[in-house]
Amino acid sequence: MPKASDIKKNAAIEYNGKVMIVRDIERSVPQGRAGGSLYRMRMYDVVTGGKVDETFKAEEMLSFADLTRRPSMFSYIDGDEYVFMDNEDYTPYNLNKSSIEEEVLFINEDTQGIQIIIVDGVPVGVDLPSSVELVITETDPSIKGGSATARTKPAILSTGLTVQVPEHISTGDKIKVNTEERKFMGRADK
Repeated sequence: MPKASDIKKNAAIEYNGKVMIVRDIERSVPQGRAGGSLYRMRMYDVVTGGKVDETFKAEEMLSFADLTRRPSMFSYIDGDEYVFMDNEDYTPYNLNKSSIEEEVLFINEDTQGIQIIIVDGVPVGVDLPSSVELVITETDPSIKGGSATARTKPAILSTGLTVQVPEHISTGDKIKVNTEERKFMGRADK
């Protein structure tokens, strides 16, 4: 059984008899507490989709839920459903856009390394690779010699995500984006 301090984003835990997916974690250290970090977790019930915000002490013991991760690829959009296909047995997994709205900004037809999170046979979320390659659809024109400076400009990517890029990057360039920090990592290999 892990401590609250060991829980990572997208982990599935059992809480109050329900299976919850941890979507966000904030760590805080209140003043006057000897080493007592608090972990505020935003969790979603995998069955109902209900949101729960709970705070745990760092040493509080939690239990992982029975969870499987299946390597998959994005297939198509059907209304509000995103459809993914298992890379091994071609099982389709439908996920509602609202349950994966943060991850959708990093997913296109070319995205490799996606894993579908399955709890009790039901797809509940998407685990993204650490970085993805996306194309810039709109940004200010590149500035000659801009690479010598550390200044950045906003760029809108093919999925709708906006990130800051160096001034020498232009519309149409394919770039690598860190999915955890939502930051530009460099140009993608052609």
